[in-house]
Amino acid sequence: MSIAIDRDKCIGCGKCHDVCPGTLIRLDDARRAYIRYPRDCWGCTSCIKECPVYAIRFYLGADIGGMGSLVHTEREGDILRWIIDSPDGSVSEIRIDQKESNKY
Repeated sequence: MSIAIDRDKCIGCGKCHDVCPGTLIRLDDARRAYIRYPRDCWGCTSCIKECPVYAIRFYLGADIGGMGSLVHTEREGDILRWIIDSPDGSVSEIRIDQKESNKY
């Protein structure tokens, strides 16, 4: 499991760097984020949820049934949208209402 950072989209806010539990995300001299050792990524997706410009995607490998799909999030108020781009070009979406997500 690993992430990919689109350095052209990155605005250098450092939020991904701050939340990475493995301290794997670094900032270069221009404050653009990069992951030094992608294979060491834990797959926690904390950075994806924090990125305000959706510059980070998560690879869904074959080992977890993703067959190379890429996932990113987008926020609409209290709704967190998980968008899955499949290699065949199809797009799926899971919408989570964050106000309701932890109610039992």
